[in-house]
Amino acid sequence: MKKVVFLFVALATLMGCSRKPAQPEAEAEEDFEYMVDRFYDLAILRYRVPDFESLTVEQKALVYYLSEAALWGRDILYDQNGAYNLRIRRTLEALYSRKPEAASQTSEWEAFERYLKRVWFSNGIHHHYAEDKFLPEFSQEWFVEACREAGVEYDEAILPVMFDPAVMPKKVCQDAGKDLVLNSACNYYEGVTQAEAEAWYAAHRDTSDEPLWIGLNSKLVKDGNGNIVERVFKAEGDGLYREALQHVVENLEKAKAYAENDKQRKVIELLIEYNKTGNLKTFNDYAIAWVQDLDSRVDFINGFTEVYGDPLGITGAWESMVNFKNVAATERTRILSANAQWFEDNSPTDKRYKKPECRGISAKVITAAVLAGDCYPATPIGINLPNANWIRKNYGSKSVTIENLTEAYYQASQGDGFNEEFMLSDTERELAKKYGGLMSDVHVDLHECLGHGSGQLLPGVSKDNLKEHGSTLEEARADLFSLYYMADAKLVELGIVPDEEAYKSQYYQQLMNGAMTQLVRVEPGKNIEESHMRDRALIANWVLAHADSVSPEAEIIVENNKHYLRINDYEGVRRLFGELLAIVQEVVSTGDYARACELVETYAVKVDRDLHRELLARYQPLGIAPYKGFVNPVYKPQFDENGRITDVLIDYTEGYVEQHLRYSRDYSPLPDVN
Repeated sequence: MKKVVFLFVALATLMGCSRKPAQPEAEAEEDFEYMVDRFYDLAILRYRVPDFESLTVEQKALVYYLSEAALWGRDILYDQNGAYNLRIRRTLEALYSRKPEAASQTSEWEAFERYLKRVWFSNGIHHHYAEDKFLPEFSQEWFVEACREAGVEYDEAILPVMFDPAVMPKKVCQDAGKDLVLNSACNYYEGVTQAEAEAWYAAHRDTSDEPLWIGLNSKLVKDGNGNIVERVFKAEGDGLYREALQHVVENLEKAKAYAENDKQRKVIELLIEYNKTGNLKTFNDYAIAWVQDLDSRVDFINGFTEVYGDPLGITGAWESMVNFKNVAATERTRILSANAQWFEDNSPTDKRYKKPECRGISAKVITAAVLAGDCYPATPIGINLPNANWIRKNYGSKSVTIENLTEAYYQASQGDGFNEEFMLSDTERELAKKYGGLMSDVHVDLHECLGHGSGQLLPGVSKDNLKEHGSTLEEARADLFSLYYMADAKLVELGIVPDEEAYKSQYYQQLMNGAMTQLVRVEPGKNIEESHMRDRALIANWVLAHADSVSPEAEIIVENNKHYLRINDYEGVRRLFGELLAIVQEVVSTGDYARACELVETYAVKVDRDLHRELLARYQPLGIAPYKGFVNPVYKPQFDENGRITDVLIDYTEGYVEQHLRYSRDYSPLPDVN
């Protein structure tokens, strides 16, 4: 499934790395405040939208209306993440806005404010990355009294959901041996067990050559007779989320008037029709048209896309990102796309799993203009879509690297001391300083542009065969493809990397992160839950476990009572990456669920408790927020007397709290219960 590479500054390759600023040097030195807010393990940043002023008036208007369509879907994700999330968020916001005098004078009020900020960040009450429910640091009694004092009415049902750790403890459960549907708090199923859901999907699966993605835009519930029925997300009739989708459609209609060309206009028309009807054939037509629109500078994602939030990996979470092409920076990805067949042909995987013809692979570097839904506040820095394998095979895919977001991460991470604490020696730190920023971008480019676009499923194999482990292994496959090829002389030949030493910075960072430093984002006593974290742990732990026992290519050593990664043989590590890539590609191509379980459960889930305690103790004094997210700029259209946009101004001054309160006031059409 995709296809997103998340980057959080505390653990990213950008830390301590040299990097060419995305802005011209003079502009980068302007007084731009990247840091907006900080609470718990989270930091909120601003991001620039360079070159927005260079867009035409029509392109600016297109960005504006696409952004409005993006923001109207916000409530949908809250509801998908948990049936009580909208009720909880609205109660919290009402209490915050009324700020009762007695309650606001207590220490609990500060804890309440932090809790509300966390709910906004995670689009609900479960951690955006670890999937566990986070509990308030104020008591239920205080909360009830504060609501009484403020005159805030609330549904009694939210109290155990908020305060009882045993109620809905995980948004997405991936625990082996448990009913993944019944034990997940996400709101994709109602009264349905895992076995019932899997049987329903199996009975309705489309096995044609151009299959519909059954379940992508629907929720399974039971009717009064105990029969499973599908509630489709659509703007028409009795569609689920129709109140929000009607506003999405309204703004897409306005955006269509400013389309750059006929292809883009057709894309928007198909998306409008799909949102109205929920018809999956229309969605396929839209996805094909979208992937073939390569001439437009402005682009967007809008709709039910990624399936990480569904324990069965079927239903898409609502997300949107509006963006436009960074023309100068796209040359690197153009070169990679043009050579896609060479990389496919020379992959260390079995020839049965290689694409005989790589079609329609396109990649570009983009500037994000607005983030929404599952892309906000935390966001990917790389995307590869569409997710349907048959569309990717027959029509191609689009890959993007989002450079203005990586620039914001980089600017906010300077001088944090991470590399000095966790890297073994000056040798590794100098590699990071010299090559880290470039190789981070190259890693994302290879992962998104070629990694996700590589390989093929055998006939009869479905994307659903690997069940809860599908997302982890798809991310591992793309990561391994990227890691294997970044050390290839072909990249030097193509001018992508400057020399044959550059890849070493990324090899060290990836193994250090996967085996060690990403664990600072895991709570003590917990295992690894999130798919991208499992992907990185799988790769690192498998390589360390399969290194030579006498002369290991890579190993974890202890110096001065601290654990460090040491790489003794970089070429040997590349060989191990290639071996694991061949294994993972075979598992994915054949749909071997048993082998998928073995790989993930052996290498990707468990945490060494002693090592974990040490890493947390070393990390805490650095004062780094391991997770970062963003506030969006505000776009202010200027109209003429006929209501047509004459310009769009951009404002970076809105704060985190102000933005979320405004979004809840202006873009919240859904009822509390859906």
